[in-house]
Amino acid sequence: MSSQEFRIEHDSLGEVSVPKDALYAAQTQRAVDNFPISPLRFPRQFIRAVGLIKGAAAAVNLDLGQLDAETAAAIQSACAEVAHGAHDAQFPLDIFQTGSGTSTNMNANEVIATLASRILGRSVHPNDHVNMGQSSNDVIPTAIHLSAFLAVVEELLPALQHLQGALDAKAAELDGIVTTGRTHLMDAMPIRLSQGLGGWSNQIDKGQRRLRDALARLAELAQGGTAVGTGINAHPEFGERIAAKLAEVTGQPFRTSENYFESLSSQDAAVELSGQLKTVATSLMKMANDLRWMNSGPIAGIGEIELPALQPGSSIMPGKINPVIPEAVTMVAAQVTGNDVTITLGGQSGSFQLNVMLPVIAYNLLQSISILAGASHLLADRAIAGFTVNAERIGRLVDSNPILVTALNPVIGYELGAQIAKTAYAQGRTLKEVALEMTDLSAGELDELLDPRKLTEGGIQQL
Repeated sequence: MSSQEFRIEHDSLGEVSVPKDALYAAQTQRAVDNFPISPLRFPRQFIRAVGLIKGAAAAVNLDLGQLDAETAAAIQSACAEVAHGAHDAQFPLDIFQTGSGTSTNMNANEVIATLASRILGRSVHPNDHVNMGQSSNDVIPTAIHLSAFLAVVEELLPALQHLQGALDAKAAELDGIVTTGRTHLMDAMPIRLSQGLGGWSNQIDKGQRRLRDALARLAELAQGGTAVGTGINAHPEFGERIAAKLAEVTGQPFRTSENYFESLSSQDAAVELSGQLKTVATSLMKMANDLRWMNSGPIAGIGEIELPALQPGSSIMPGKINPVIPEAVTMVAAQVTGNDVTITLGGQSGSFQLNVMLPVIAYNLLQSISILAGASHLLADRAIAGFTVNAERIGRLVDSNPILVTALNPVIGYELGAQIAKTAYAQGRTLKEVALEMTDLSAGELDELLDPRKLTEGGIQQL
């Protein structure tokens, strides 16, 4: 390689060759060289959060008289570019790096210092100026909380609200259709399709409430604790002021941590949020699997509904259509569940005053939020909104369901009811036919007691 392709940078360990056009410097390049492990990089939400933190820090340091106006303005301008995504390619580091995320913090410091230096026409130092009053040990935990909070509020909650709206609309559309309920995958008492969809909707509603509850802890920011939680080298008001500045910039209720030692050494809030994300994933898995069962067939399965035909389902069987959207959603749910295991293990890795799995916690948490949001939109728009109902088949199955005899229990008793159900099933006859023979009930009374719609409304059936 020619000498034109690289420049020489220095840090406390000596000289380092850095790509000529890179905005970063020696410490970032050392991390590039040291951690060639995977193609996984910090997502956009995290880089945005770091940019917001560094910009807020410059503003606070100006207010506190720690930075001169020109330097602070240049840093803030550079941070705005980073936060808005203008320089994402300048963040090349693998998430599998030093557990504190120091490499990524210095990556940001170096990029911002270079941009600010170009604005000013003089040197801005990555440590002395950009990182003033900060440590990697409070910047990265703050970035985890900030990025995850904003991703939940801006991406996931709107997606779940959209899904809930699609479920409620479909439930209203299908309220008149009575289908066979199933327990243990066996025929049970009838329900309305709207009631099943309403159960799903309530799962999604509760998932949103769980997430909002977890956000209360995620709103606490570690910034101000610096190296070990004591706030060494930071102004006494720095933590409170930077939380207020971030709240002002984002419009969200961020506040400084109740205890910096807790915020640096643990990631309990991230673990809590991940658990709630896993719960949402569990809800989506249940819904997706129910849709797959309901759509199964079209001949030899349940075949109650038909999902939209989005693509050919087989390379060898012509005409086959698969439930591709529910299948994709189940894989998202599995991924989120696996991410939760990683985040839980990461949360356990706080040694004394610092957690040392911060990058992998950040990556998995943000991935879970992002893919759950995408899956929720997909499920709403390409499965729930568009599925059609095989009303004739559903009605036939309901009418021939011997379990409807349950409604006769208050009138004829459990034992006789069981005999009627077994006889009807064994002889392939309707429940009403057998009940007419084995009880004193008239045809009209049986029609009244066995009305499927009435049976979906609960209570004791009476003549």
